[in-house]
Amino acid sequence: MPPTNWGEAPEMTVEALRRHRPEVLDDLLDRFGREIQGVAYLILRDRAAAEDVVVDTLLTALDRGDQLRDDRALRPWLLRIATNKALGARRSSSRVVQLHVVPDRPARFTDEDERLTLLSCVDRLAPRMRAAVVLRYYADMSVRDVAETLGTSENTVKTQLRESLEHMRTALAEGGATREASHG
Repeated sequence: MPPTNWGEAPEMTVEALRRHRPEVLDDLLDRFGREIQGVAYLILRDRAAAEDVVVDTLLTALDRGDQLRDDRALRPWLLRIATNKALGARRSSSRVVQLHVVPDRPARFTDEDERLTLLSCVDRLAPRMRAAVVLRYYADMSVRDVAETLGTSENTVKTQLRESLEHMRTALAEGGATREASHG
């Protein structure tokens, strides 16, 4: 879970961003890079593409830094840029067929297997629903902030989260029944 003080941007960082000073990129990468990459990865499910989103996000922030009005809005602003970049990358790559090599599964399921099952459930969600889940539960953003980041209403986000969690519960329950049957 990200530290809660990330929403507080040092005035010098925001001012350097507003002045389009390239040296601010190191500070932004240090403070927000992992979270931006995590959000992008959970939306895209591709590490290299997520790394590209980090770079694109920071360069866009540098280019549009003068648009940031509220110093305290730096983190949500960066996450909005990253989410939009990831969703855009997802749309443009949707025409590409990806082949996944599935490793041999062990006879017993472990916590890692449950984590992979959960990630698989998230991966099956529609991109905007996945973005809502990632921003709410991974980035620990409020429903209001998620709605603002996605450019939609709070009620839409609540509906997306409720439906997403229901889909994931069903998939996890089915996975649990499959596991029990295979160990029986």
